[in-house]
Amino acid sequence: MHVEVNTGNGVENTESLQRWATDHLVETLERFQQDITRIEVQLTDENRGKSGADDKRCMLEARLAHHQPIAVSHHAETQDDAFRGAARKLLHALDHTLGKLRDHHRDRDSIRRDVEVTGVFPSAPV
Repeated sequence: MHVEVNTGNGVENTESLQRWATDHLVETLERFQQDITRIEVQLTDENRGKSGADDKRCMLEARLAHHQPIAVSHHAETQDDAFRGAARKLLHALDHTLGKLRDHHRDRDSIRRDVEVTGVFPSAPV
């Protein structure tokens, strides 16, 4: 999984920011690593350094193999809170989207067909 960090409006893009964002996303989204090809991070200060409530914004876009990209954003008072909030939202979105696909393609029978569980034996063919 490749992580690309982009910044704008007064947020400085440093090597340590890139490393921190990559480490956090790899750890948080570990179970989806086989599905994600790239994650783009966009950090901005919407007030350009002026103080204000929830003026830091983080947008995350996960590029998935064989699926449409998933994008989320989060506003917060600090850059760290905005990033972590967006990461939680992305985790939830991936759980929802990829979990549904995995559930749909399972190769298992319903528990209702299990003789030991239901106590009902299938009828013999006539």
